[in-house]
Amino acid sequence: MKKYRKAGEIKVGVIGYGGAFNMGRQHLLEMRRAGMSPVAVAEIDPGRLAAAEGDFPEIQRFSTAREMLKKSDVGLVVIITPHNTHAPLALECLKAGRHVVCEKPLAITTSEVDAMIAAAKKSKVLLSTYHNRHWDGCILEAAELVRKKAIGEIVRIDCHMGGYRKPGDWWRTSRTISGGILFDWGVHLLEYSLQLIGAPVTEVSGFAHTGFWADHTKWKADTNEDEAFAVVRFRGSQWLTLRITTIASRSPEGWLEISGTEGAIVLEGGRITLIQPSEGKKVTTEIVPRESEGYRFYENVRDHLLGKSPLVITPEWSRRPIHILDLAVRSARSGRALRAKYN
Repeated sequence: MKKYRKAGEIKVGVIGYGGAFNMGRQHLLEMRRAGMSPVAVAEIDPGRLAAAEGDFPEIQRFSTAREMLKKSDVGLVVIITPHNTHAPLALECLKAGRHVVCEKPLAITTSEVDAMIAAAKKSKVLLSTYHNRHWDGCILEAAELVRKKAIGEIVRIDCHMGGYRKPGDWWRTSRTISGGILFDWGVHLLEYSLQLIGAPVTEVSGFAHTGFWADHTKWKADTNEDEAFAVVRFRGSQWLTLRITTIASRSPEGWLEISGTEGAIVLEGGRITLIQPSEGKKVTTEIVPRESEGYRFYENVRDHLLGKSPLVITPEWSRRPIHILDLAVRSARSGRALRAKYN
């Protein structure tokens, strides 16, 4: 891995400056805030390249990732493109000896992640996923409550998100591009949960309903599942469920319900509810979470490249939720539970 003496020597760039959520701009600003130097943008849309020039007048602009790798001295590349392009673009950058951060999810299959990890090791470069939500105030607070045994021992975590709504007509609606309905918010909710349950994953069962919305979107047969559900078994007695849906007339409370032997924690956005039994009654306490600290992601990447600290979001950590999602999709297709290779 290349040695850097100070943060400003770390030259950074993004692949993808698309209009959705303006994430290209956000990533470059966050990296600059961490002391790194934005130098390059690759984007296929000329209009968005012009937007990048307006936001960062001195930045080099390229129409392809290959051109950027050939003509710029960018050292750290952030990939902000549709999910199914993460692996091929990352492999191109890693093989060119560049450090890589991918937007979530890292990839959409376990085999893709394995190839990316192998390429990073061969080139001796950094590979990570932009899991900035690892430092969300709500999960930091929940982890502290769990550490203090506020709900006893965790028995299960139920993750859910969605409602009754037609999917939008864009690439996130396509199964082959997005990976399926579980891959967008599912990767966030699993990453939260895996901070709380440290036991190894042993098997995953997946279930899916498809076809209801297919005729109402431009993707037709390739439209995401209407609803997908996964059950994750961990070594020991803990388990996790994940449901993402577009056909729910009524959804359970919260994004995460963390159930323990002596209570429960419900998380949703910035809201935390602690529920504890007391003398046969249910005592509910609303907790104001600490401030989110997502800025720590790029600070950690910077410090790791400077040789000052270990990488928090390692590629092996990033593989865990992808492996679960991959197994859930394959299990739903095969109709049987699948054993985990990585835990």
